[in-house]
Amino acid sequence: MTRTSQEIRLEERTWTLDEAFGFCERLAATHYENFPVGSRFIPKKLRPHVHSIYAFARVADDFADEPHTLDNLRLAFLENWENQLLQSMWRTPQHPVFIALKETIHKFDLPITLLQDLLMAFKMDVTTKRRGRFEDLLTYCRYSANPVGRLVLLLFGYRDPELHALSDSICSALQLANFWQDVAIDEKDRVYLPLDDMAKFGYHEDDLKEHRCNEAFRNLMRHEIARTRDLFHHGRPLCDKVGRELRFELHLIWNGGMTILDRIESVDYNVFIHRPTLGLKDKITVVTKASIARYGRQGKS
Repeated sequence: MTRTSQEIRLEERTWTLDEAFGFCERLAATHYENFPVGSRFIPKKLRPHVHSIYAFARVADDFADEPHTLDNLRLAFLENWENQLLQSMWRTPQHPVFIALKETIHKFDLPITLLQDLLMAFKMDVTTKRRGRFEDLLTYCRYSANPVGRLVLLLFGYRDPELHALSDSICSALQLANFWQDVAIDEKDRVYLPLDDMAKFGYHEDDLKEHRCNEAFRNLMRHEIARTRDLFHHGRPLCDKVGRELRFELHLIWNGGMTILDRIESVDYNVFIHRPTLGLKDKITVVTKASIARYGRQGKS
């Protein structure tokens, strides 16, 4: 069984449940994300459980992406991480992430398959560098993004399949918005744009490597952003179908994602020179809209 030296060190000491949740919280606090993880807008009683899920995914993501992991060991580390997840369901875990996560899973009756789906996405990150069709990207989102939304809904007590389907649309759209933010080929030689769309608009991989923002690229990005907006709009009703505690966070995320798409358009799609981000003014606007939505609409309380 392949294990990292850090895992072994963490398991050499005995962790109380509170200490394990504290470890997960610190892990969440030391990593940058596009949107806050377990932010103060989430009820205090739920934050430790959001942190435990995040920590589980964060460590797996590091196995898939971080340079300190040798490429030929990435899949082995991910397989080991999944084995620890499965074993933690029937025996006492030693790793702080799984000590906390086991409590979260049992307390909220979370399907372990959603966590396995996240691991599938990280394995895909290791093995798949190109996607031929837009549908292939959506398949990736089904594993990488959609489980997160479903897990959050379950933490808040929402088990309605209709709400979960709406969440899938928002989460997939968020993942795609992140792809368009970082569309340039990364250090792992990944191409996020669907190859058939690139061919359709006459934009080639060599153009992408050279960061050419020509008319073909603008038309291609315009096409992808329009499809992403459609997904956001399809999922939008979810924001008003939940109670006040979650409504603010969902509006915050939805408006933030849509604003990223606005920023891409505002730089005439030249994401190579100007990586679209949310500035202070954008953040104030997003929070203001979310606040109005939280207190200005009726929902489950």
